[in-house]
Amino acid sequence: MTIAIAGMADSLLSGSVKENKLWKGVLAVAGIMTTLVIYGLLQEKIMRVPYGSNKEFFKYSLFLVFCNRITTSAVSAAALVASKKALNPVAPVHKYCLISVSNILTTTCQYEALKYVSFPVQTLAKCAKMIPVMVWGTIIMQKRYKGMDYFLALLVTLGCSIFILFPAGTEISPYSRGRENTVWGVSLMLGYLGFDGFTSTFQDKLFKGYDMEIHNQIFYTTLCSCILSLTGLVLQGHLLPAIDFVFRHNDCFFDIALLSTVSNFHCHSSIISRAQMFFA
Repeated sequence: MTIAIAGMADSLLSGSVKENKLWKGVLAVAGIMTTLVIYGLLQEKIMRVPYGSNKEFFKYSLFLVFCNRITTSAVSAAALVASKKALNPVAPVHKYCLISVSNILTTTCQYEALKYVSFPVQTLAKCAKMIPVMVWGTIIMQKRYKGMDYFLALLVTLGCSIFILFPAGTEISPYSRGRENTVWGVSLMLGYLGFDGFTSTFQDKLFKGYDMEIHNQIFYTTLCSCILSLTGLVLQGHLLPAIDFVFRHNDCFFDIALLSTVSNFHCHSSIISRAQMFFA
């Protein structure tokens, strides 16, 4: 009798844990979808819509990366302190930096591409992410995929390419004289897909290889990104012009602040949903 009751208790506890994980997954996916829409609209507004009566365009992509990462770094550090988790790095620091570099390149390519392609086109292009993820998964994680998997990924990529290279719209980019979908814009999207595929795959490798708390990875990755993006801004001479731009255009300042906030939620939702695969 006691054994039966204990078994029922274990069963109920297991069911409760599974239900809790299910709700976490649902909330993470909902967070990703909601923040992605707002994030995309803000990106396109900042990079493609002029500010002020003199119609100035914001051109400092790396400044957006810096603002996004410093916000996310601060929030993840606060989460670690609030949960009384150690701030010490779990993995070697150079591995966090590797994710950071690829993430900076990913985001910079994404913002720069918006100068030449619209957000709907960019979103459609993300469907082609399967191939770089599969390639990096084979190289980094030693995964093996079936021929049918590559065939389906190739079909999706081909379909996306047709819509991107032969758009129905006639929208003109403010940064080019021809159609918005220039060769440079497509090249930036290819760079974005390649670096993004590496970033997500290497994040998975760290979760799989180390007993790593989610906020620990976010904190050290974004901290490295803050340092690298700030260094890049100083070396390019873009830091002061970017600050001067947002100082002169208050609406741009609020757009960037909102973008950084939404980016933080999107980053946490994406990594939490990915981490569920390994912590399940």
